Amino acid sequence: MKNLIKSKKFRLIIGAILFLTLTSMFPEFKTEPENITQEIIPTPTTIPTIVPTAIPTKIIEASKSSELVKVTKIVDGDTIKVEINNQIETVRLIGIDTPETKDPRKTVQCFGKEASEKTKELLENKMVRLEADSTQTDRDKYSRLLRYIYLTDGTFINKKLIEEGFAFEYTYQIPYLYQEEFKAAQKLAETNNLGLWNENSCGGKRDKTQ
Repeated sequence: MKNLIKSKKFRLIIGAILFLTLTSMFPEFKTEPENITQEIIPTPTTIPTIVPTAIPTKIIEASKSSELVKVTKIVDGDTIKVEINNQIETVRLIGIDTPETKDPRKTVQCFGKEASEKTKELLENKMVRLEADSTQTDRDKYSRLLRYIYLTDGTFINKKLIEEGFAFEYTYQIPYLYQEEFKAAQKLAETNNLGLWNENSCGGKRDKTQ
């Protein structure tokens, strides 16, 4: 009996030694595995970048024709005749008024001849582009086309006549597309005493006659 007990104790001791030896050599054989905590890193939420759309400060209400037409005649400083599709049309320049030379109800006004000559110098027999303005009617009460006029090099004739002192800025009933620009051009001509604004010519007066 004693030998049996000793034998069991011996086997237990040997088994314990083997177990300890194996666990030290091979940690994965431990009866209580380590608790491994996996750190979860949240995926950041992507917030889309919204690029604001530019809002135009002014709605463009003009339509410049790509077609060139020929100026056939200068009526006066602010009115010309052009050939469109083999038809002669009279065109009244929007936003300007030049001293009268052809109105039968009035005598020739101060600087009227000079204004007509300037328009003739700029436009006679030239190829030009016409620009309509939807803030205005297509034609006036005399059936004249209402247009802005451009030379092929981009020169804006309506504005040029004002800023060089050959025309007044003119608003008929409602504002037109380039009203602010034309008013600024007139102020420049007036400040610099150009053309009809010069005291030696008209001093800016419309009703002075030659």
